[in-house]
Amino acid sequence: MNLPAEARYDALLLVSFGGPERPEDVMPFLENVLRGKPVPRERMLEVAEHYYHLGGASPINEQNRRLIAALEAELAAHGPKLPIYWGNRNWRPFLADALRQMAADGVRRALAFFTSAFSSYSGCRQYRENIAQAQAEVGPSAPPIDKLRGFFNHPGFIEATAERVQQARETIPAERRGESRLIFTAHSIPLAMAQNCRYEQQLHEACGLVAEQAGAADWGLAYQSRSGPPSQPWLEPDICDVLRQLPAEGARDVVVAPIGFISDHMEVIYDLDTEAQQVSRESGLKMVRAATVGLHPKFIAMIRELIGERMGLVAERRALGVLELCPDVCPDDCCRSGFPA
Repeated sequence: MNLPAEARYDALLLVSFGGPERPEDVMPFLENVLRGKPVPRERMLEVAEHYYHLGGASPINEQNRRLIAALEAELAAHGPKLPIYWGNRNWRPFLADALRQMAADGVRRALAFFTSAFSSYSGCRQYRENIAQAQAEVGPSAPPIDKLRGFFNHPGFIEATAERVQQARETIPAERRGESRLIFTAHSIPLAMAQNCRYEQQLHEACGLVAEQAGAADWGLAYQSRSGPPSQPWLEPDICDVLRQLPAEGARDVVVAPIGFISDHMEVIYDLDTEAQQVSRESGLKMVRAATVGLHPKFIAMIRELIGERMGLVAERRALGVLELCPDVCPDDCCRSGFPA
């Protein structure tokens, strides 16, 4: 029987990275993250210290709880009224646990929202593989899951990010604001991975759209949080290298906007608020870090709109810029890792 689109989905699954919530979780969590990846153990121990610096807990899980609460309120007020489940790649609640609960609750088919705006292996394809692995672990009772389209160029994401940037720029004295620099950041990925997706193109498009709406003519894009061995080429320039160079170009003030992240979790709080801020001070720069979209009402409304769009309740598929929309169903060759299987 062919059901109408709105009847085919009876739940939403929030799919995210996960993070430790106590010191004893840190090393098992990082071992999950880095399993099978050519990352030196020294780097893993270095990253572990970042978590211990914050008491052994990542902010990401609590931020996802708040995101779910905000989205539940949005759906309750405006529909569609779907229960929301939550599963992570690397730490509790794991995806398999979420799917078991969905099966026990009688969920027949669900939509999935990935907490990643841009197309890459880590931010898209790997999550789809994680879901398939969880379905195999749970067995025949696991519900089918359909991913919502990527949202790098959705007005709700662009406008919310632009407002965060504007708020940060307004903290710079008015007489210096016009000469300030705006540097966007996103997680660096290996070049081999970048060559198999549209990560860079989507980032440049989104940065330009945000900068235009925020009234910032002088902007750039840098990368952060690389974790591979020095011999492996990753996307550059690194944000800290950019910050060291800016004073030589006459800059005194810089806004750093982590457009590649939707919430202020570890890579934002430590890599930017701690490391990048220290580099800025040493370089004589006044650095202001823009907040991520977080719980911005336009971003929450965007997620509701994507759900309605996929369920056939919203006719218009909104997007800005010139790049095409992300597809509802990813092609087989989309966002490959670039490394041998």
